[in-house]
Amino acid sequence: MKKMIAIATAFTLAATLGCVANADEVANADKPVVWFNRQPSNSTTGELDMDALSFNDKTYYVGFDANQGAELQGQMIADYITAHADTIDRNGDGVIGYVLAIGDVGHNDSVARTRGVRKALGTAVEGADGQIDSNPVGTNVDGSSADVQDGKLGDFTVRELASQEMKNSAGATWDAATAGNAISTWASSLGDQIDVVISNNDGMGMAMFNGWSKDQGVPTFGYDANSDAVAAIADGYGGTISQHTDVQAYLTLRVLRNCLDGVDIDTGIGTADEAGNVLPSDSYKYVDEERSYYALNVAVTADNYQDFTDATRTLPDVSNQLDADKYPTKNIWLDIYNSADNFLGATYQPLLQNYDDLLNLNVEYIAGDGQTESNITNRLGNPGQYDGFAINMVKTDNAASYTAILSQ
Repeated sequence: MKKMIAIATAFTLAATLGCVANADEVANADKPVVWFNRQPSNSTTGELDMDALSFNDKTYYVGFDANQGAELQGQMIADYITAHADTIDRNGDGVIGYVLAIGDVGHNDSVARTRGVRKALGTAVEGADGQIDSNPVGTNVDGSSADVQDGKLGDFTVRELASQEMKNSAGATWDAATAGNAISTWASSLGDQIDVVISNNDGMGMAMFNGWSKDQGVPTFGYDANSDAVAAIADGYGGTISQHTDVQAYLTLRVLRNCLDGVDIDTGIGTADEAGNVLPSDSYKYVDEERSYYALNVAVTADNYQDFTDATRTLPDVSNQLDADKYPTKNIWLDIYNSADNFLGATYQPLLQNYDDLLNLNVEYIAGDGQTESNITNRLGNPGQYDGFAINMVKTDNAASYTAILSQ
């Protein structure tokens, strides 16, 4: 009788914590799922896919605060222009012309960054829905585009001279090679009208920096704080934004670990675990109604870049090894949507690989082609052999491609 009471009590406690411990035989539909980097959402409206985010009571999203980071990037660029007012206008025409590499017109993070830049530089135009227009303008040499307007910053007029989505012929977005080709095309027609180069991420930003703007002395701004971009600040790269990838990677695996252990979801996050792991309160936030953890962003400039030179170093606050006897190894299926993506491949995955050992997780890393969801889902043929799943979609609309497999 006492044993039965103990079992019932343990079950009730686990259920109240929001994450029930994993058993030897658990239906795939009941296993922990963490969406990361690409939040399940409508790629046209940005509306969150709450069916995917609440697939089961052990489903969460891990990313970063896109709007906070976008505003931070825009302000960083505006501050740079103001601080370099004596030298920024290359041809002295009173117009600060910039070009913008857009990663993916259907990705919430890309949309937010485009809006953040336009808002800070005064070039934003609101659409009928009250949101800042995030469409590419193509070329806008005379300032006549309906998608942007000329802004004002101090004594300067600010103009978005050109912007485009960086999608290659195979359909892959956020494509660095396409950005490298674009800057060559823009430079040949716009020349010294280009005073600033801006990118939705560092992969595309570095392609443009190395391909043209470094030699021309034109400041280039990206996003992600990839190690090569941070190092390039010493050579004239204007700045980037750290989305606290060390926090994101930790949260991606920590949430799975907590769900599998049947402990409070806040363990090792806002509340210290037995090993002493706990995140600084100013490094992330949790939005309960969205079932989403968001890392907060930091601007990386010439003033502080030396603090960010190793993008793959784990955060010291959460780098303590879990006891393998108390927290035995669990098997995780995790995909990276595009094996060629610089941020995910050179920063996010190495961090995941540093944390997986600390958290006693045996992770199988699946590399996608960045173009088709089936390239990834075809390798989720035996979900029964895994205890949990971390999913990075090709398109934010496609969560059902994964939940359908787990529901079988």
